[in-house]
Amino acid sequence: MKSKTKIVLAITGLALAALACQALTGGGGGGDVDPDAPTTTPSPSVILSDDFSAPNWGTGTDADSSVEYANNALQMIVFTKNYFVWSTPNAEDYQNTHMEVTVINNGTDSTTAFGIMCNQQEVNNNFYYLAMTPAGEYAIAEAADGQKDVFLTNEDAWAASDLIAKDAPSYSVGADCGNGTLTLYVDGQQIASVSDTSYTSGGVALFIWSGEEATTTDVSFDDFLMMELP
Repeated sequence: MKSKTKIVLAITGLALAALACQALTGGGGGGDVDPDAPTTTPSPSVILSDDFSAPNWGTGTDADSSVEYANNALQMIVFTKNYFVWSTPNAEDYQNTHMEVTVINNGTDSTTAFGIMCNQQEVNNNFYYLAMTPAGEYAIAEAADGQKDVFLTNEDAWAASDLIAKDAPSYSVGADCGNGTLTLYVDGQQIASVSDTSYTSGGVALFIWSGEEATTTDVSFDDFLMMELP
């Protein structure tokens, strides 16, 4: 479990442009409705979208870790073993969301964990995190301030999945957080899903976690997207 953690907060409240889709209604009187006219299913509303070309997320560097913009991505490097650091886009609370992000492998150790945090409470160490490693392992976990993290998957332990490519140059990591369910996706495939209602809304973040015997802990995040769950 995590031994040390650090949060890197967004500097500005105007972190990301909201791209919520709105239904448009025409003016004038209402005409007759054709019962045979085709109908369409509304697409999910986009809440946040960021290609990391502008400095919207929290950044900072110290002796333990570095979170900085580099090559139009958010690069996270950890210098300390078994160290967990995350960055937030803003201080907003969200609920019932699907998130996706591209994670670029900068030659990181196969034991490096990274992924998405959601439903972060006002107490910063209370949240869910959905994690994977280049070794093909994964976990969905609940963190609570002053307590040992609880892995909600695989009887409170890391698990391996054949659906996760080992030591790939990049990964698409996705997460559903809402309706009492937490679901982890890697490269478009569902890896695990659990039910938990300890936290129903809260902040979001991206994170990296160095291994207990880490030598290189280095990934970059790009193309973040958050949408409303149905």
